[in-house]
Amino acid sequence: MPIIKVKGMSCQHCVASVNKALNGIEGVSDVRINLKNGEVEYSATAAVKPEDISRAIIEAGYEVV
Repeated sequence: MPIIKVKGMSCQHCVASVNKALNGIEGVSDVRINLKNGEVEYSATAAVKPEDISRAIIEAGYEVV
């Protein structure tokens, strides 16, 4: 499972926003977000590109670090 560091998440609303954004990508599943560490972990099929994940997080209003 890839792990992405995300900056700007500070509450459960943030977690819900990122979760919704990633689950909206076809092929992404099992999204896990660690708010304390600012980490997002997910499972994806081979068709999902890392840049699609980053774009969804950025469009949700957060920064990928």
